[in-house]
Amino acid sequence: MTSTFTIAIDGPAGAGKGTLARRLADHYRLNLLDTGLTYRAVAHSLLRLGLPLDNVSAAETAARQVDLAKLDRAVLSAHAVGEAASKVAVIPSVRRILVDKQRDFAKTPPGAVLDGRDIGTVVCPDADVKLYVTASAEVRAKRRLDEIESIGGTANFDEILADIVRRDERDMGRMDSPLKPAADAHLLDTSEMAIEAAFLAAQAIIDDVLAKRNEA
Repeated sequence: MTSTFTIAIDGPAGAGKGTLARRLADHYRLNLLDTGLTYRAVAHSLLRLGLPLDNVSAAETAARQVDLAKLDRAVLSAHAVGEAASKVAVIPSVRRILVDKQRDFAKTPPGAVLDGRDIGTVVCPDADVKLYVTASAEVRAKRRLDEIESIGGTANFDEILADIVRRDERDMGRMDSPLKPAADAHLLDTSEMAIEAAFLAAQAIIDDVLAKRNEA
């Protein structure tokens, strides 16, 4: 890859896009950014300071201070932070600040895999490959429950499902950069697909694009 190569991965929470993004970044030796962590970082900052999540000025300040090289997944993956992040993410000015950071990241050689909710539609509309990874809400809730139980936790399936449906409605219904597939995105429904199958399907799409690019 002589110039930057960008892979945009969008989709709802729990569809498997994060795992797929990590596999693809490793395989193609590209930089990786989970853009959801940038919103979680803003939310975490507000929670830590005890500030309201709808405090626009404080959220903007926190967004400007986000360092993409220092996103701590272990800290930012907490459920409460995720819930707060989806509320912070509806603030248009916060989105603009973080999108600028995300675009700069994508332009850094040799390129990047970015996963989120609006990568193919807003952040990187000219991405070389756009994937929209989805799965039914029930499947995503079951995966979340299995994940919690695998580390010794307990949770209620119906509550997780309701939480996922609420988050989907928030992500898809927001005025600014709603979650939706880009017109030219490749759809990957992982409801009945293991990660290996999803990876191979994505790899076939990407390799085809790379082959055509090398012929040009």
